[in-house]
Amino acid sequence: MNQAYKELQPYLERAMAFRTALILIEWDNETLAPVQAVSYTAKMAGAVSAAYQEMITGSELTTRLEACEQEEGLSEMEAAVIREVREEVDDLSCIPPAEYREYKELVSESGRIWAKAKADRDFLAFAPTLKKIIEFEKKFAAYRAKDGQKLYDVMLDHFEKGFHIEQLDQFFNQLKTELVPFLKQISECGTVIADEFLSGEYPEETQKKLASLTAKYLGFDFSKGVMAESAHPFTTALHNHDVRITTHYTDNISSALFSVIHEAGHAIYELGIADKLTLSFVGQGASMGMHESQSRFFENIVGRNDAFWVPLYERLQELFPEQLGNISREEFVAAINKVQPGRIRTEADELTYSLHVLVRYELEKMLIEEDLEVEKLPEIWADKYEEYLGIRPEHDAEGVLQDIHWAQGAFGYFPSYALGSAFGAQMYAHMKKNMDVEELLKKGELIKIREYLREHIHQYGKLRDSRQLIKDMTGEEFNPNYYVQYLKDKFRTLYQLSN
Repeated sequence: MNQAYKELQPYLERAMAFRTALILIEWDNETLAPVQAVSYTAKMAGAVSAAYQEMITGSELTTRLEACEQEEGLSEMEAAVIREVREEVDDLSCIPPAEYREYKELVSESGRIWAKAKADRDFLAFAPTLKKIIEFEKKFAAYRAKDGQKLYDVMLDHFEKGFHIEQLDQFFNQLKTELVPFLKQISECGTVIADEFLSGEYPEETQKKLASLTAKYLGFDFSKGVMAESAHPFTTALHNHDVRITTHYTDNISSALFSVIHEAGHAIYELGIADKLTLSFVGQGASMGMHESQSRFFENIVGRNDAFWVPLYERLQELFPEQLGNISREEFVAAINKVQPGRIRTEADELTYSLHVLVRYELEKMLIEEDLEVEKLPEIWADKYEEYLGIRPEHDAEGVLQDIHWAQGAFGYFPSYALGSAFGAQMYAHMKKNMDVEELLKKGELIKIREYLREHIHQYGKLRDSRQLIKDMTGEEFNPNYYVQYLKDKFRTLYQLSN
């Protein structure tokens, strides 16, 4: 280990301890914490965040960081850690400590404010909090922006480096141009797919058994992870030996089932990060887009694949004999792939999913770059859903309040979902050249698929960015054409379209 890096190490360990504490507070807030605890715990989250900022920007750490930056011969890991720490120092040193602590207290408490507003279907109850979050986000982005850099580009860079407004406009315009008319073609083709059996009396306790069974089957290691419930499913990790996922249960069996598969995809990524990287500044996914590529890969390319259900469907029927006993595997797989424009992103079919993301991307640009009034969000949201998906929300809970991300200050995150889907499709096209993916699924040999992803993606954590990982794996630069072609091939077959 480089001597300068060795002297920096104790400070990095302390920084990771603060980060871990904040992850635990967030996990508790979203899962088990009593409602009355939130405002009090938020103050402690603010205090821990303030201490973290003070430590990460303090002279003891920055002096040693500068010494490391002058060194030659750093290992790949050491150089990557230095890069990530420098970015964190630069991001936090420009924010006044009092403002940073106030913001952290706000977003620690805002999740519960959002949850209550959603339960009450009352956006106006959440709007004042959202205004404050947006004001902070724009102020912090202005502090961080380089000359001439747009505020929303600063936010996007936090989640997916190299994909700014210019690149994302091109990406989403391609999806809009290709998928909106294709969706109309499917809607008018006349093919009817039954899916009413997915909803009804699905006892929650039995759904929980299915959730555990499915997560374990996919490769989620319960000796290194736990599963809980939350208003909005999510995954978090303290390190690669403590990865936590959540889901929620409804009267539709596919809702919890596919949220578990999605979150298990995130978790498998975190579990696959190399031991030498975990508990370091590069011991997490390369980017949110790369993270979403893994969750969407497992959710859709694996979980909605007929081959996946060949060894598993009888076990599903055994759990729900009255509901699915007379439903064939082919009928079930067709139902879980049915294209049906809906109002809820997390329950969207695979074809329309990125159109949900497009709505959020366009609204975020309006909020950040055009100063859209927060109170106008519900109406514009509804207008865009009608334009792209042909439907309007009936109330705020299935409209602008359905996602927790803005309550967490995660502006710039949503494009990662669509990018992740495109990353995953390109990886899938490459994998099919090297292995018979469908045959492995039929045999239940998911370990070979997981190991291939671990070898090419998971183990590297943040050593390399998403563009480099895709190029290293596939031999090509990122190419969204794979995603469009994947969707068209799949749904032309399902809906028996001639072209």
